[in-house]
Parts: sequence; C-alpha cells; structure tokens
Amino acid sequence: MHALDRLEARLAQERALVVAFSGGADSALLAVAAHRVLGERALAVTAVSPSLPDRERRAAAAFARRHGVPHVEVRTDEAERPEYVANGADRCAHCKSALLDALAPLAALSGGAVALGTNLDDLGDHRPGQQAAAARGAIAPFVDAGLSKADVRAISAELGLETADKPAAACLASRVAYGEPVTPELLARIEAAEDALHDLGFGVCRVRVHGGGAVARIELPTDAFDAAHERRADIAAAVHAAGFTFCALDLDGFASGRMNVLLGMPAVQR
Repeated sequence: MHALDRLEARLAQERALVVAFSGGADSALLAVAAHRVLGERALAVTAVSPSLPDRERRAAAAFARRHGVPHVEVRTDEAERPEYVANGADRCAHCKSALLDALAPLAALSGGAVALGTNLDDLGDHRPGQQAAAARGAIAPFVDAGLSKADVRAISAELGLETADKPAAACLASRVAYGEPVTPELLARIEAAEDALHDLGFGVCRVRVHGGGAVARIELPTDAFDAAHERRADIAAAVHAAGFTFCALDLDGFASGRMNVLLGMPAVQR
C-alpha cells in the first residue's frame, strides 16, 4: 500500500483529531492529511510559549490558512514549571505534559484524540517527551503507518506542500545547555540572534548557549563556513546585540540535537 494510503487509512480510524501543529514538515503533513480524511473533525492547534519563535508561529498560521486547515492557538505554561526551567535531561517530558494539558480539553470536546507528528526516525532520538505524551493518550499516526522522515517529505512533495523540504526547527529551549536554566529572557535572546542570522542569509542555523547565557555557539552547515567568514563582523555584531558576551562558530558544523552529546548521546545529522 502506498505510504499516503497507509497514513490516511490510519487517520480514518479516528473519530476526530487535535493535531499538535508547530508548522514543521511533520506536523504540517499530519494536519493536512487529517483534514483530508476527517474534514472539520480535524483541528490543528499551535502551542504558543516563549520557546516557539515568532517566525514559526506566523508561518504555521499562514500554512493553515493557505491549505484551509482549521487552526487555533493555545498558550502553554511550561515556562512556569520549575522542572522545565531547571532544564534537566527530562525537560522535554515536562514540555509535552504542558502541551497535553492544553490540548486534552479540546480533544475531549471533539470526542477525539491528540495526534503528534512523531515519525519512525524520531524513535531513536533522546525524546523523553514521547513517553510523556503516550502516557497521556496521545497517538502517533506516522509511526502507526510505518512512515519515516523520508516518507513524510516524499508525501509532502507529492501533495505540493511547501514544507516538504523545510529544515528541522526544534524549539528554542533545545539551544540551552542541559543544567542551565531556561528563561523567557534567554529564549528571546536566542530568537533575536537566530533571526539576525536568517536575515544575513543563513537559513539553517542554531545559536546554542553555554556559560550561563554568555556564550553563543553558532552551528551552520559546513558549506556555509566561507560565507560566515566573509560576514564574521556582521555575525558577531548581531550576536553581541542579542546580549551574548562571546560569539563562536562551531567547526563541527550543524547537527540536530547537538546538546544531546552532553548526555552521552550522539547528535542527529539531518
């Protein structure tokens, strides 16, 4: 059976769905596919908090409008939870708990389930949030349908979704070294620095933070190093303007989940 057919067959088993929709490639496909199958019984919901970049919030809303997907936003309170702020190895579990606390009432009203865009490739990462979500009854249709990240991108391209080749965009809290507090002020500084890098032409980038918020370690694809060298003064000025004392370029390049090396785990190159 074709991958899209498998996905739609899985979605058809649900009475209604509330899709956790960040606007990334995974959740965008899930929102569109759920709407194709369930119509108005599928609702895309974006969780708004200091960890969501405003550019991603705007992009998610614009995507939903373009594709006619019913969409709302909810506020989540993870930034007010001490366990999340402490930024231990289980930070994502506390974030997912806050997400499910916000989405569960909407799912209850519709008589449906909360659906996450987890795919098969995600199962090998350090993602304690997956266990927290599953414990609260959230479902993962991509996993149930046997879809990998490559499948998600292929189906998205087949459907003409502009997110088919969108780079991964993890939450801003993933930029903070484990054990260092996650605060709205620090997340705002990270967002400002990454926005500046985007404006300078570096569409794929991460500003990772160490040293109590003093050190900004920039990750770029290695093929962007020459451009970064040419614009090093502009990059440094932008990072300092965002409130960082030190600005460093990571010579290992960009990799998703780089902070996981602090937990003795490999990063994930995507």
